[in-house]
Amino acid sequence: MAKANILVVDDEQIVLKSCERTLAPEGFNVLTADRAKEALEILKKDSIDLVITDLKMPEMDGVEFIRHIRNIKPDIGVVVITGYPSQESLKETLSLKILDYLPKPFSPALLLDVTIRAIDARKAVVKEVPQEETIEFITQKLEGIIKKYKNKPGSLIPVLQEAQEAIGYLPPVVQRYIAKGLNIPVSEVHGVVSFYSFFSMKPKGKHNIRVCLGTACYVKGAEEILKKFKEKLKIDVGEVTEDRIFSLESVRCLGACGLAPVVVVDKETFGVVSQTKVEEILTLYNKN
Repeated sequence: MAKANILVVDDEQIVLKSCERTLAPEGFNVLTADRAKEALEILKKDSIDLVITDLKMPEMDGVEFIRHIRNIKPDIGVVVITGYPSQESLKETLSLKILDYLPKPFSPALLLDVTIRAIDARKAVVKEVPQEETIEFITQKLEGIIKKYKNKPGSLIPVLQEAQEAIGYLPPVVQRYIAKGLNIPVSEVHGVVSFYSFFSMKPKGKHNIRVCLGTACYVKGAEEILKKFKEKLKIDVGEVTEDRIFSLESVRCLGACGLAPVVVVDKETFGVVSQTKVEEILTLYNKN
C-alpha cells in the first residue's frame, strides 16, 4: 500500500520526471500534470494527500491554482516549488495554508525530506488530540508570552520563538493555543511553523543536530553524512534517541555554503564534515 498519493504539477517535464524517480521508489504513489487545469481534474476524481506545485506556470498563476485547490479539497496538503519567495508571495501562500516550499533547483534528498515532513505535518494536524494536563501545562507557559506581544504588530514569530524556547517544540496543540491568544487563524500559525526550519513540531534532544541538504552540501556528500548520523544514533530524521541526548534534523540551508557539507549542533557550526568527523562530533557531545 502506498505511503501517500502525491500530485506533482509543473510545466517542466524534467521536474515531473525527477519527482517521480525520487518519490515512487520510496513507496509514494506519484501522479503528474504539466498544466493546472489538468491537475484540477485529477483532484476532482482522485484521492490525493499532497500536491507539490510550481508557483510559476504559463496557464494559471500558482497562487490562483492553490485557491482552486482549496475550493475543491480544503484540507489537502500543498508544497510549492519556487525560488526564494518574495514577502508578498510568502504572505499569500501562507494564507492558503501551504505546508512547505521547495527552492529550485532541489536535490532528490531535499525533495524526499520536504515531502515526508509535509505528510507528517498534515497527519499531525488531523490526528493530534490534546489532553487536559497538556492544555494546563501549555497555559502556564504561554499566557505570559502571548500577553507580552498580543497588541504588537508582527507578533507571531516572536511568540513562536519564545514558546519553542519555553516548551521545547511547537506541536499542533501549542499552535492552536497561540492562534486563539493572538486571534489569528490556526492555518496561519501552522504555515509559519512549517515554513521556517528553525521551528520544530517534534520534541528535541538535549543536543539537536541539523544536517544541511541544500545543493552545495548535497553535491559534496551531505546525504552520506546524514546516513552516518542515522546509523550511529539509530534514529531517523525528526526522531530523538532513547536517552534523549540527541535529535536529528535535515534542513535546506544553514547559510554557510562555503563550508559544505555543513552540520550544526545546537548553535555550533561544523564545516567540511566527513563520515569520520561524524563520530568525533558525537563523542564531543556525549561528554556533555
